[in-house]
Amino acid sequence: MSGFDPKAFVSTLPARPGVYRMLDADREILYVGKARSLKARVGSYFRADQLQPKVQSLVRLIAGIEVTVTNSDTEALLLEHNLIKRHRPRFNVILRDDKSFPYLHISAHEFPRLSFYRGSRKLAGRLYGPYPNAGAVHETLNQLHKLFHIRSCKDSYFANRSRPCLEYQIGRCSAPCTGLISRDDYARDVQSVDLVLKGRAADVTARLAQDMDQAAERLDFERAAALRDQLAALTDVQSRQVVSRSPGSVDSDVIAVAEEGGEFCVALMFVRGGQVLGTTTFHPRAPIGDTKEVLSAFLAQHYLERDPPARILLSHPVEDAEALAASLTQRAGRRVRIRPGSRGLPQRWVQLAMTNARNELRMRKASHAGLAEQGAELGEFLGLGRAPARIECFDVSHTQGEATGASCVVFGPAGPLKGEYRRFNIAGVEGGDDFGAMRQALTRRYRRRQQEQAALPDLLLLDGGAGQLAEAARVLDELALAIPAVAAVSKGADRRAGQERIFLLGRKTASILPPDSKALHLIQRVRDEAHRFAISGHRRSRARSRQTSMLEAVAGLGPARRRALLQQFGGLQGVLRAGVEDLARAPGIGPALAQAIFEHLHPGAG
Repeated sequence: MSGFDPKAFVSTLPARPGVYRMLDADREILYVGKARSLKARVGSYFRADQLQPKVQSLVRLIAGIEVTVTNSDTEALLLEHNLIKRHRPRFNVILRDDKSFPYLHISAHEFPRLSFYRGSRKLAGRLYGPYPNAGAVHETLNQLHKLFHIRSCKDSYFANRSRPCLEYQIGRCSAPCTGLISRDDYARDVQSVDLVLKGRAADVTARLAQDMDQAAERLDFERAAALRDQLAALTDVQSRQVVSRSPGSVDSDVIAVAEEGGEFCVALMFVRGGQVLGTTTFHPRAPIGDTKEVLSAFLAQHYLERDPPARILLSHPVEDAEALAASLTQRAGRRVRIRPGSRGLPQRWVQLAMTNARNELRMRKASHAGLAEQGAELGEFLGLGRAPARIECFDVSHTQGEATGASCVVFGPAGPLKGEYRRFNIAGVEGGDDFGAMRQALTRRYRRRQQEQAALPDLLLLDGGAGQLAEAARVLDELALAIPAVAAVSKGADRRAGQERIFLLGRKTASILPPDSKALHLIQRVRDEAHRFAISGHRRSRARSRQTSMLEAVAGLGPARRRALLQQFGGLQGVLRAGVEDLARAPGIGPALAQAIFEHLHPGAG
């Protein structure tokens, strides 16, 4: 703190709310904080008898402090959030929050569509959620489509149907596109979905039971049997949902923070319509934070970027809850309350969220410990004398030479670094030439890393055998790069896990590690992730190319008409399912061209 006198500086501060920025000798921001009283809060850092060791490490680096006085605690909160978001100081709690939560969507249509949705909430129709992950949405969608037969197809596909599709045949859609259900009956089913998603399934159950009795009185036993089966299915779904229900309760987010060994986990549980939709977890960076500071930082960083629910329940009280609630209320245009869940059902929700946070923290620590053991054994096998701190693995994917692509996945000490994954579209290489594709991907990757003076891996791993290893050696030699360990892993004779052969650069023969080897388990994990990433990229690339190429050969169907056709039917699968009459109704497609398209896509049909 050369040239900086903290006692003299603190004496000049007002006892008013504001934001302070602690700077190092290079004028870089170390920490941003807010205070109701700048004098009291900043002064507390320099009372050595009250400082924790982690805070002392911050104080030793302070070479200056800048302050901004604000009119209120709320203004201080917003300014602090903006400064942290812009500068990401190394001593602040930083939430790595790149999650976009999915919703269920009922469209604004004469016959609404029920579908998965992720994106801006400024969308026509009704949104339900958020859900913690895509799996939770798809599970709910699957149940609702089976129960109420609401369509899932896109509007363009719906508008061009002349006969029911497979969804009708398997009992997941009532085929409103062909008039097999009236508008009123369909609207009643949509209303049932709306009630179930709002936690009012009991209303739907009562109505189904009443309709079943009325059908039986009319001697319409077929209708009564269908309603009986629907009622039984809905009751079964409700009984299998292990959630707490409180009909008519306030939509809430429940947040709990667990800490162990300086590592934090925040569990966020969504409660909508009295139903627990699920939990997701976060692991914020917190160099000097305690549980309450982590919770306070999470609230600001998460909700000042999102639309909050009416109530936020906390596992611990936080000092700035009132200011944050006022800010969120103003932004949302409705009242938002933030308080601890201290009794009744809210308390049980908080306890459930805390259990999830603690379990996630234990599993994460166990995973890291297992990964450290695997890394240490792998380092010993490679002759590095230590665990590889960075592993990069490459894989090539294609279908008989079509749409060749390569992937690069990166692992660090804590596991996959997904933000550093890369894909390479391979061009100028003969189809099926895996060695040439690998050479191109490696050259492009490491020439760029060399130009950017970026970190190189301790282990370069290739999915393949001696040929891929030779290509890697050639590329590294041409670029004059030295990587401590280079290896290729190939499946054994039966292509079964545990029989892999490991080719190491510099060793004449391949090694076969025992099936229970921790080093082998890490190699398999990294290799499988590279394979998964390559396959997913290849499938998308192949789908795009086929969507265009299958239609390019149709005489008279130019680029503009192809685009219009694909847009009209929601993609190639919609075009493939369309009949000649459906195709003829598309803009710019007459009967003759429709017949030509159909015959090209379905050779030999009819």
